[in-house]
Amino acid sequence: MKAQRIVCGCLVLSATGLFATASWGKSRDSGPATQAASQPATRPGMVVLDLKLPKPSYIETPKNIRVENLEKPAKRADFLVPAGVANVALGKPVTSSDPEPIVGELKYVTDGNKEATEGSYVELGPKLQWVQIDLGRQHRIYAIVIWHYHGSARAYSDVIVQASDDKDFIENVQTIFNNDHDNSAGLGVGGNMNYIDGHEGKLIDADGAVARYLRFYSNGSTADDQNHYTEIEVYCLPAGEADPPAK
Repeated sequence: MKAQRIVCGCLVLSATGLFATASWGKSRDSGPATQAASQPATRPGMVVLDLKLPKPSYIETPKNIRVENLEKPAKRADFLVPAGVANVALGKPVTSSDPEPIVGELKYVTDGNKEATEGSYVELGPKLQWVQIDLGRQHRIYAIVIWHYHGSARAYSDVIVQASDDKDFIENVQTIFNNDHDNSAGLGVGGNMNYIDGHEGKLIDADGAVARYLRFYSNGSTADDQNHYTEIEVYCLPAGEADPPAK
């Protein structure tokens, strides 16, 4: 029996604002939506996360994308993080449920290239697949940004983000994001909304989760059955600047 620990207190930043969960001890990905104003404009020691975005690859979202529980496109609000955070995933090793991708290489997921061009993304096989990043040591994670594929508008299914100190994700697993509304991935019903991939990427509040490994699931998209990853960024304080507290 797979042991899974689901924590909460997560604010998930999306195109329509922040989706807040309830108090500590409940699932991160459940609860009603709230407005972006729930995150203070300023806070001591906090700064706006400075993301370097790729070029937009499409202008308008096609109206034929019909997905249940789909959030409406909107300007993304500023997101606050502790001063000094950096993308610690850059250059880190990547493994996958599909060790022989159809297109590209797994190292593309953390190589820093997030443009919607040939040679910038990896394509995995159909059905449920995952990629996993080893951060090298425990980090307190504040924000995660995912670019699946933004060469054309599409919504990916069963997008799930989990964190653990166990590379096999059997023990002490934290679910940070989950928009699998019918448990088709078998990892539990998620309360987050589906979204359309774009050049801004999907920014997720990791709520200070402490972990070494991150696993990212998807189950095809509205475009086809394949799974794509262009880039994943994980924002933490660099190693040595603020070690996570002992469990």
